[in-house]
Amino acid sequence: MDDPSSPSHKPSWLERLTHFLLREPENRGELVEILHSAFERHLLDADALGMIEGVLNVGDMQVRDVMVPRSQMDVIDISQPPSAFIPFVIETAHSRFPVIDGNKDHVLGILLAKDLLRYYANDEDFDVRDMLRPAVFIPEAKRLNVLLKDFRNNRNHMAIVVDEYGGVAGLVTIEDVMEQIVGDIEDEYDYDETEDNIVVDRRGYWRVKGLTEIADLNEEIGSRFSDAEFDTVAGLVTQHFGHVPKRGEAVEFDGFRFQIVRADSRRVHSVLIEKRTVETEEESR
Repeated sequence: MDDPSSPSHKPSWLERLTHFLLREPENRGELVEILHSAFERHLLDADALGMIEGVLNVGDMQVRDVMVPRSQMDVIDISQPPSAFIPFVIETAHSRFPVIDGNKDHVLGILLAKDLLRYYANDEDFDVRDMLRPAVFIPEAKRLNVLLKDFRNNRNHMAIVVDEYGGVAGLVTIEDVMEQIVGDIEDEYDYDETEDNIVVDRRGYWRVKGLTEIADLNEEIGSRFSDAEFDTVAGLVTQHFGHVPKRGEAVEFDGFRFQIVRADSRRVHSVLIEKRTVETEEESR
């Protein structure tokens, strides 16, 4: 084992971070500031910083902040035969589906896609009702950290979200919660919803919210991106990727480099934009 007292000992990032954190923060804001400073000094990499901030943020978030809204829920109606809804299951590629009876307020249970294999094994005796797992119902205001603990303790992966009147408001999965931790959400501490959509960081890069209008971006950074097809930066970037990008992915076009700072499975939340000069392009080759 490497001896920490040895002159040749190279401290791990955790040891360096611990030493850096010896100045005790007074509140969460100071803690986040220290973490960002540690990142800029290469004591933390982007993934570690994102996960630490994600853990801090989850305790303040509610289910309504991350749930799939009712209008976007992919469900199966119990009245449909398997031959009718299996193509839909294949197309959407989810592992779990709420099963309803007539409308989305009447959720009967959860169907696992893998259980449909029994339909092909013995389709004559297959009954969807026999395959249903109990649905878990939770309020919109439930804290994500509490929900994550419940998911782990009860080994559930999906919950149906209900509003104050008992109607179905949406659904949430364990993946939705985990994305808030493993995704890079550092932009939540740099600016909030009441502040500007575009912020210049210490390196001169632009940190931009995905919902920023392209016209506003052009005015701020001197670009000439077209808004004929898309209104927002998220739409513009997604078009150039050809898919919904993940955190850390980057693309270059029209003299700018776009790196995804935060995104989930449905949309881009924020990007980091760098203007590419002839010198930087040559250095990257």
